[in-house]
Amino acid sequence: MLQYRRKLPHFHPEGGYLFLTWRLWGSLPAKPPSHLYSTPGQAFLAADRTLHRGCTGPLWLKDSRIAQVVVEAIVAGERERSFYELFARVVMPNHVHLLVQPKVAVPEITRWLKGSTARRANQLLGRTGRPFWRDEAYDHWVRNTKEFERIYRYIEENPVSAGLVGSAELWPWSSASGQAEPPAPH
Repeated sequence: MLQYRRKLPHFHPEGGYLFLTWRLWGSLPAKPPSHLYSTPGQAFLAADRTLHRGCTGPLWLKDSRIAQVVVEAIVAGERERSFYELFARVVMPNHVHLLVQPKVAVPEITRWLKGSTARRANQLLGRTGRPFWRDEAYDHWVRNTKEFERIYRYIEENPVSAGLVGSAELWPWSSASGQAEPPAPH
């Protein structure tokens, strides 16, 4: 199991499934939440709901050109680079969620995805010399089938819970937009 720590701990078991999230630079509120939660999962969900409501910071991923760049890179990471098997994805206005089974080290995946998309997005926005993504990504090791299914639904329903669309299939930057049935983990 690959294990390391930056600001957050990272555990990547061989052959395991991972829930990955990364955000735009400047999209987190300056003031941390004052409420303490009993589990990291509860804290994550509460923070994610708060960030949806406030839409803090830049919302560059609302630009369809930039959202498309990110989606194309995510798909290429599976189909062309064979970095992972992709189960679910969503590009939100200020963050991205993936459910994957990595085939290479996760830092290699996130470095490539974030690096290639940041360069192209900054070109489209006419920005130079400024960060696009927050440095660190959040990852969660999916421990069982029930959790896999819950995270899968969470990712695909993210645009609905954020009030962006009435049905997950209507969000063009999600795996729900072109898929009849969710895949089963194997």
